[in-house]
Amino acid sequence: MASKRKKADLRELPAYSISEAAHYLSVPAATVRYWAIGQNDYKPLIDIPAHEPALLSFLNMVELHVLAAIRRKHSVPMPKVRKAIDYLQSQTVKSKIGRRHPLISQQLETDGLDLFIERYGQLVNISSAGQTAMREVLNAALKRIERDTNGIPVRLFPFTRNQLDNAPTMVVMDPSLSAGRPVIAGTGLATEIIAERYKAGDSIRELAKDYERKPAEIEEAIRCELKTAA
Repeated sequence: MASKRKKADLRELPAYSISEAAHYLSVPAATVRYWAIGQNDYKPLIDIPAHEPALLSFLNMVELHVLAAIRRKHSVPMPKVRKAIDYLQSQTVKSKIGRRHPLISQQLETDGLDLFIERYGQLVNISSAGQTAMREVLNAALKRIERDTNGIPVRLFPFTRNQLDNAPTMVVMDPSLSAGRPVIAGTGLATEIIAERYKAGDSIRELAKDYERKPAEIEEAIRCELKTAA
């Protein structure tokens, strides 16, 4: 009997355009393109599954989520970040996926985080206080990644506002739901559908009643879709 073909992992399949990634993660499209494709002599920071046209996987979205957290706190020279990532990869990463995506390796949340921040601090010469601030930002970002028993990300709760501490987790990206587009957590209700109805004139109260959700969830879904990339 012929062996069954291994089922493709939804988390690694091409799914998001550059502009979609930029919108959902509140990062300029030009920055996402630089991180994903590179520029001139600079290699990309992440390994994407498709280049023509450029399409990103769910795991790439999680990587960009972490990179965006670094960018929120510091104007980071990307070649320096690349060196810090390479160092992290050489020191801690053991799994196949971890080698390809070191920024989302579960080890980053343990011993890897200190190694990365220490290396980064040496490369860009930031103070101890600056390194502490970066650790807080990265911790906040890493807490929004849900993993399976193998430590591989399965869900991402993207930031829907500038607030980092105690930011809501009402919106989630799950590659098994709505083709990986944001949905209200605990449902398959796409935020895009809610935002379209809101733009068409439906009130938050009407939408909450129709979908049997809390008004705060409807508001967060709308915020996710109608925010402007910054």
